[in-house]
Amino acid sequence: MQKIGIMGGTFDPIHYGHLVAAEEARWQFGLEKVIFIPAGHPPHKVSRKISEARHRLAMTRLAIESNPFFAASAIEIERPGLSYTINTVRDMRNTYPLTDIYFITGADAVLEILSWKHIDELLDQCCFIAAKRPGYRLGRLKTKLPGLRKEQLKRITVIEVPALAISSTDIRQRVQTGRPIKYLLPEAVEKYIREQGLYREN
Repeated sequence: MQKIGIMGGTFDPIHYGHLVAAEEARWQFGLEKVIFIPAGHPPHKVSRKISEARHRLAMTRLAIESNPFFAASAIEIERPGLSYTINTVRDMRNTYPLTDIYFITGADAVLEILSWKHIDELLDQCCFIAAKRPGYRLGRLKTKLPGLRKEQLKRITVIEVPALAISSTDIRQRVQTGRPIKYLLPEAVEKYIREQGLYREN
């Protein structure tokens, strides 16, 4: 059976940590491709100002254009309302009915998984790949996620990604304070941020 990965996030901006995590997951799990899906209106970030969706989608497309196994989708941006993962997975299920779906996300997000909308259905519909940086103490998922059943816990796998020491928050702060962001993200994305004047407001 075909296997695809989907990687959701605000990607504000996308950086090498996201790209390395996606490529490592693709290689480890034998994924046919990884689809990057910038969030339209993330429910967990309603209190924080995020860049316009068109900018985040453009940066995502620039970042992945050299990898033939990567693709970008605007389904969350085009869907009205808050961007819930379960709706995205349902859409992908309809598009790829005979496919195993792997949702790639960060370890921090996995530890908040019990608060996600329709989590039982979500774990039935896809497997989770939790990317963590070296030295990040995730602990035993069984003790961290006591509300999940044993068979659900088996659908969550942790991988280590060195580049996850890079963060979008740090990149935005660096731009605001005039510090360099070169080598933290693809050159095309760095150029786009500079040309569009993103993250410069205090």
